[in-house]
Amino acid sequence: MPVLRFALAAASLIVSTAFASPTDPKLGAEYTVLSSPQPSRTVGKKVEVTEFFMYHCPHCHALEPILEQWVQKQGNNIVFKRIHMPYQGANDPESHLFLTLQAMGKNEAYQARIMDSVGQIVQRKRSETLSEQEVLDLGTQLPGIDKAKFMDTWNSFGVKTALSREPGIVFNNYKINTVPTLVVDGKYVVSPAQVAETTHAQDERQLFQQTLQVVDALVAKVQKPK
Repeated sequence: MPVLRFALAAASLIVSTAFASPTDPKLGAEYTVLSSPQPSRTVGKKVEVTEFFMYHCPHCHALEPILEQWVQKQGNNIVFKRIHMPYQGANDPESHLFLTLQAMGKNEAYQARIMDSVGQIVQRKRSETLSEQEVLDLGTQLPGIDKAKFMDTWNSFGVKTALSREPGIVFNNYKINTVPTLVVDGKYVVSPAQVAETTHAQDERQLFQQTLQVVDALVAKVQKPK
């Protein structure tokens, strides 16, 4: 599995010598384009935006409330999806949890709560790697979740098949090695790590806002010819 790097480091928040505008992003500067665009299934002028994240990623956690507000503001302008990066490979417990909740139609309802809980576990353990049992305990104890139904879904053929395909989707199809990362219309790739290299963000929150401005511009770019 490719070595993963988180989106930010303290020293990378102010790194540019030439200011770039996130509202007028440039290819190769604030975003890149996949050599093999992935299918994007939308209707009319809606544009697909996909977030690649990990529950235990502290920057994904910090981005979550800002991203949630952005998605709500976009409304019917976009179709928003998430893909959990399989940090531990094809049997990654966190990805397994995400896909289980997704199959149950519950992933968005518990997104913020799980990120909070996983963050607490990681801080307590001082390790980014959660065991399958730790993740199972977390999933089955979520309020409103039927334990038997959760376990049936966790062990289902559909979820296990999706889990085995995650590394290929993330690393081979989308070429993602940084989280959080956003992909617009299956081809335009934007990450805070890249945006930080060309803008004068003063802190993480401003960097996230600039990143979403880049996404706004790319959404508009996709919608223009529609």
